[in-house]
Amino acid sequence: MLSTGRRIIMWKEFTITELQAQMDSGELTARTLTEKYLERIAQIDQQGPSLNAVLTVNPEALEIADVLDAERKAQGARGPLHGIPVLLKDNLDTADLMPTTAGSLALAGSIAPGDAFVTEKLRQAGAIILGKANLSEWANFRSTHSVSGWSSLGGQVRHPYALDRNPCGSSSGSAVAVAANLCAVAIGTETDGSITCPASINGVVGIKPTVGLVSRAGIVPISHSQDTAGPMGRTVADAATLLGVLTGLDSRDSATEASVGKSFTDYTQFLQADGLKGARIGVARNYFGKRPSVDQIMEEAIEIMQQVGAEIIDPANLETVEQLSEPEMEVLLYEFKADLNEYLAQRGPDAPVHSLVEIIEFNEQNREQVMPWFGQEIMLMAQEKGPLTEEGYRQARAKCLRLAATEGIDAVRAAHKLDAIVAPSNHPAWLTDW
Repeated sequence: MLSTGRRIIMWKEFTITELQAQMDSGELTARTLTEKYLERIAQIDQQGPSLNAVLTVNPEALEIADVLDAERKAQGARGPLHGIPVLLKDNLDTADLMPTTAGSLALAGSIAPGDAFVTEKLRQAGAIILGKANLSEWANFRSTHSVSGWSSLGGQVRHPYALDRNPCGSSSGSAVAVAANLCAVAIGTETDGSITCPASINGVVGIKPTVGLVSRAGIVPISHSQDTAGPMGRTVADAATLLGVLTGLDSRDSATEASVGKSFTDYTQFLQADGLKGARIGVARNYFGKRPSVDQIMEEAIEIMQQVGAEIIDPANLETVEQLSEPEMEVLLYEFKADLNEYLAQRGPDAPVHSLVEIIEFNEQNREQVMPWFGQEIMLMAQEKGPLTEEGYRQARAKCLRLAATEGIDAVRAAHKLDAIVAPSNHPAWLTDW
């Protein structure tokens, strides 16, 4: 499992199920597993190719692993994540020795007063919070010219298979860490593509849950209408295992009320060989035609779905998507100002910044470090927005719901009686260019 040739730790990729079997048998301990991931982070993330996927390593990780090993020996594992090292995107609060920064120098060294709901759930499940992952600064909501995977605090996250290529974002570090085997699984967040894009670009599995399935409490926000955390893993089973731990009602996030009676604590139960038998799958053909190589892979996947019993409805196009950009941006600008100001107020008086306007001022005062490649025009536009009671916000939000749901996905699903819609997730990784 381990080779020190060329001083690079070659730790074999294991699924969560395989790791649990090894720990149950005594072949492996949580401490040993954590040590190997920490060694690999040191040798290929901080040095060597310098992937820059990890912003902060948890100084208490090994101590936590020892406690969990003793607990397993005394009374067995709590569940499938017992002793499993997990990286969190650094916009999830952790009330420990690790800062929560959103990749921004404005929050450097700032410790959150409490855990995010997702962090709490992971700790309760026996997961080891291995560290915090680098990301596109402020989850890619600072500039229209931003570079995915770059933060003023952590620098540029590099694609693990082609260092000059971009890993996409904003959950860049989470995806790269999983792909490079720096952790077992990771947590990302998404407002618009921030889990699915880096997952596809780095060849891992990312699940963007429906808003309300996973609480957003304790997560640096962009938009309460669209934000969510989600799992990232090397296999569908690992991502499904992680998702089951993250769900649940949270009094701090009213959106989770909609998931009561609809969520599960074990999504692996649905991973059946005949799971697609009789399912009606629509093909959003208007997303094809951009890259022949990607189209070919999609056609092969559609053929496999047919072979295992799915009924393919082709085409089942989402015609309203192209109209979404303008109203969506309007909603995000309004909600970013309101939601971020509310979040920063909860960070308490010791936080280095307390509002969006203070962040903007900090960035201007530290322009050389914060804005060497791109500015903060999105933040400036957001600061100009008024309260969420304004008619402009209400109209934009209503238009988004109509185009995305009523006349979008919901309409296409109803018209064709679909169980799901498939489309290409992205094109191959592009050159990183500042």
